[in-house]
Amino acid sequence: MSAYEVIETGGVPIKAWTRGVPVEEVAAKQLQNVAGMPFIHKHVAVMPDVHWGIGATVGSVIPCKGAIIPAAVGVDIGCGMMAVQTNLTSHRLPDDLAPLRSAIEKAVPHGRTHRGGPGDRGAWSDAPADVARAWTARVHKGMSLGDGLKAIVERHPKVGKSNNVNHLGTLGSGNHFIEACLDEADRVWVMLHSGSRGVGNRIGTYFIEKAKQEMRRRGIDLPDKDLAYLEEGSELFSDYVLAVGWAQDFARVNRELMMARILDVLSGRFRDFRVGETAVNCHHNYVALEEHFGERVWVTRKGAVRAGLGELGIIPGSMGERSFIVLGKGNRDSFLSCSHGAGRRMSRTAAKKRFTIEDHAKATEGVECRKDSGVIDETPGAYKDIDAVMAAQADLVETVHTLKQVICVKG
Repeated sequence: MSAYEVIETGGVPIKAWTRGVPVEEVAAKQLQNVAGMPFIHKHVAVMPDVHWGIGATVGSVIPCKGAIIPAAVGVDIGCGMMAVQTNLTSHRLPDDLAPLRSAIEKAVPHGRTHRGGPGDRGAWSDAPADVARAWTARVHKGMSLGDGLKAIVERHPKVGKSNNVNHLGTLGSGNHFIEACLDEADRVWVMLHSGSRGVGNRIGTYFIEKAKQEMRRRGIDLPDKDLAYLEEGSELFSDYVLAVGWAQDFARVNRELMMARILDVLSGRFRDFRVGETAVNCHHNYVALEEHFGERVWVTRKGAVRAGLGELGIIPGSMGERSFIVLGKGNRDSFLSCSHGAGRRMSRTAAKKRFTIEDHAKATEGVECRKDSGVIDETPGAYKDIDAVMAAQADLVETVHTLKQVICVKG
């Protein structure tokens, strides 16, 4: 029996790694819509954490020939995970982890950005030295992030009206997090989840609207207006590829800066602190030009991680559940992909109505984290069963390390 289910559609087939994992009706409809687009290559691959998204489901892999759907890439372009193993073990951690959590929160701005001034916990009022160096270092096509953004803004000025350098090295809110975890050998790991912040949102939103305008101009009728696409060869397509690549670089550097600051906190508190051999930094909301089934195609992983043969990836659970460092098996039918997490089983609004502070406190027992009403929408019960998700993709990845958080920082 195949590990995936084949769903025939009016377009290309859907191959879904969802055995034992519920798929909501609205998500199934979105998958059918995407499969019916005329430029999809071979099939659509669906990961076990699949759930409703804007235009396309989160937890899907969409290979396109000659086109990209900006809304499928999304607005948190380059969002992803980073994890670093350390030489610490649990017995070296203090009994009271609250001061360590506070030190991490002090080192990394987190939460929503309101004013951008000194009282704004979600952004820098003035970029510190490490952020300023990262902004001017050559990381994107031989250019710095600062110069790369200028090149984009020259053609699309509205993209510049965003938080950019003052968001570099900051966490954000929602499902973004920083965690200290213990693995199966009792070693401490630092793990975090974030993306391209305000500037990525601006780029994504701007080009999604540009794609919709293009559909209206050409009189193209779509099953969902958020499936508006840009065709390869057009100026808008080239500009989008440049901008999305820049945002993905921003997101990677953003994670690196935060990780460096957290490791500095640990180094200052523990003697002989060292980073271990294993470190992973991977996107799970992005687009890349890759070869699959003999052709070069634009692969959008919307809530999916690349899992080529021997490639390391990260699959997080939730605030109270286990996470996994995995090794890709290079499954061709999944377009070398795996899930990016547990996946939501209910909306944020539904979670706030269903769960109480007491429910959340019980679900996160033993974890030093926020236990207030502001994070009820992120409580473990709002997510799918991570064990079922992992079982459904056993032919996509193998588990290398199993992590359980002891500290969780949320914006």
